[in-house]
Amino acid sequence: MDVQRMEIPFGAENVIIETGKLAKQANGSVTVTAGGTTVLVAVCMSSKAREGIDFFPLMVEYQEKAYAAGKIPGGFFKREGRPTQKETLTARIIDRPIRPLFPEGLYNEVVVTCTVISSDGENDPDVLAMLGASAALHISDIPFDGPVGVARVALVEGDYILNPTYAQREQAELELFVVGKKDGIVMIEGEGHEVEEPKVVTGLKFAHEQMQAQIEGQDKFKSQAGKAKAEVALFKPHPDLKTKVAELAEAKLKDIYTTIADKQERDAAQAALLESLLADMSVFDAYKQSEEEEVPASHVATLFDLVEYDVVRELVFKQNKRADGRKCDEIRELTSEVDILPRTHGSALFTRGQTQSLGVITLGTKRDEQMIEGLQELAYNNFLLHYNFPAFSVGEARGSRGPGRREIGHGALAAKAIKGVMPSKDDFPYTVRVVSEILESNGSSSMASVCAGCLSLMAAGVPIKNPVAGISIGLMLGDTTDDYRLLVDIMGLEDHHGDMDYKIAGSHKGITAIQLDIKVKGLPLKILEEGIMKAKEVRAGILKNMKDCIAEPRQDTSPYAPRILITHVPVTRIGEIIGPGGKMIKKIMEQTGAEAIDIDDDGRVVVAATNKEAGEAAIAFVNGIVEEPEIGKIYNGKVVNVMNFGAFVEYLPGQEGLVHISELSKDYVKDINSVVSVGDEFKVKLVKIDDQGRVNLSRKAAEAEVS
Repeated sequence: MDVQRMEIPFGAENVIIETGKLAKQANGSVTVTAGGTTVLVAVCMSSKAREGIDFFPLMVEYQEKAYAAGKIPGGFFKREGRPTQKETLTARIIDRPIRPLFPEGLYNEVVVTCTVISSDGENDPDVLAMLGASAALHISDIPFDGPVGVARVALVEGDYILNPTYAQREQAELELFVVGKKDGIVMIEGEGHEVEEPKVVTGLKFAHEQMQAQIEGQDKFKSQAGKAKAEVALFKPHPDLKTKVAELAEAKLKDIYTTIADKQERDAAQAALLESLLADMSVFDAYKQSEEEEVPASHVATLFDLVEYDVVRELVFKQNKRADGRKCDEIRELTSEVDILPRTHGSALFTRGQTQSLGVITLGTKRDEQMIEGLQELAYNNFLLHYNFPAFSVGEARGSRGPGRREIGHGALAAKAIKGVMPSKDDFPYTVRVVSEILESNGSSSMASVCAGCLSLMAAGVPIKNPVAGISIGLMLGDTTDDYRLLVDIMGLEDHHGDMDYKIAGSHKGITAIQLDIKVKGLPLKILEEGIMKAKEVRAGILKNMKDCIAEPRQDTSPYAPRILITHVPVTRIGEIIGPGGKMIKKIMEQTGAEAIDIDDDGRVVVAATNKEAGEAAIAFVNGIVEEPEIGKIYNGKVVNVMNFGAFVEYLPGQEGLVHISELSKDYVKDINSVVSVGDEFKVKLVKIDDQGRVNLSRKAAEAEVS
């Protein structure tokens, strides 16, 4: 067994990459270990291209095995099931940076499988999985223009930390997950608490510097354990076929993209033009690969897309004009509205050109929190953002099959953008769910979700720190990275034919979320820094549009939302409020109409009710339980039991005293049942507490004092 091993500097400790021991039948496999966390990454490629496709079929899978942390999975089946959100998002952050590094025209299936097989609860396996994917591909025989390095950095108390622990990440002002090559950055995923733009740029520079040791180490590792790259047949139509397609379609495409601004009309015209080309394939007979084979329609369609690519970019570079008539630095028309839906807890509609998001808020209680079970300790999340992308938003006749990776990823990005300005649980003890319904889509619906979500939160009375908005900056590169055009507010066509999708969200103070995806093999920091500053400029205009609609969070929540009130009780009295088997809490809820009462270990009591009156009654009940009886004070009492010598009266919740028969009235009482019954309510005065803690009450004294 020829086992190869290498150690690479990785923050406070080294990371160990090893191959030749596990999963040896894969095209390439490695284990990556930091501390007690180990990820196995195996990569495989099919022997030939998949028939009838015009795209690269890459699949990245990431799974956290419960045994890695010494756990048995919950549920009925007691085994790992569908991917968790963490697993889905991690698969995406591995897929996005490696995808542009495969050769153009590779249609063989490639599967990257990352499995967490050991976890120490300190080192997040996602970074190790990303590094392992690069290393496994680099040493394999699969064509791959790597390697890439990866760095998670956190800004804690003014200093950037490489590979921070979970505890350090909780304290961080900014967290960035960056993937890059030696001379450029390939992918960014980050979140922060309104961090100034220069700090973000410094963080990106720091991350890129720190990953260089990984890149050098992987090159050395390949020289030790690497295979020769396989000769793979790439998609290559006849070398002159594109010229013929351009001859037939280029002029008409230019006319379409300079005269039709509406997306649907433009798409229809483009589709009709392609259909007309495919209707008579005889014009392409001169470009057959052999006499026996016809020119495949898929070749013509692919080259038609490349001609369209050239036309769209030529308009931008030569005329500073985009397909919908805008200049490179122009944003589409904005519209912000709130209170769209009458019975929800909060709602808003944000429209930017032909992208439209309906944001809807639901406020819940602590019992609505999301329980997160993974390799780490059990956690609870009280802020949720869910993103839905129905087919009708792009005019397609297709049913819904639930959220896919894209929807989960877009929702997570929007959640990061808003999470940075959400109030703490102590300040706002609700569980908050934001749903973004994408009703129209033509570019950056995730950033529209940020805007709609923020508007709906303010309409719902959620006291966010500052409004946030998001925008996507696109890029078209010329022959070099010094020749480029940044595109503000990209639409779908520019996302398809452009080189970058750079989503940046934040408030007037700074950035709360950032995400970079590119289609080239890396970008220099200067372009990314310019994109950040351009986004800041555009964001100011979006925030103004939103502010004109609703300037700040409303002072009160919706009348349809639950009311949550808080009080604090001595820790030693918690048991009295709960009662045996929860009997007292049930009583409070029955008598006041409160929907839920939650008590924390520190004595914090949170009451949820459908209306303010019920909540206040429950709070009064709780406070009454822990209130110390005061001699001479008059209370509102309720008769709970009648004996021949007197009546037992509840004068505080859960606290009873005796009104002797002689203290029921100033007149002589011969028959106690003639003056009092169970359930009667009247004022009583606390006149004595004896050595045994028994309480004596007087109705007669209370009436005399009140009169």
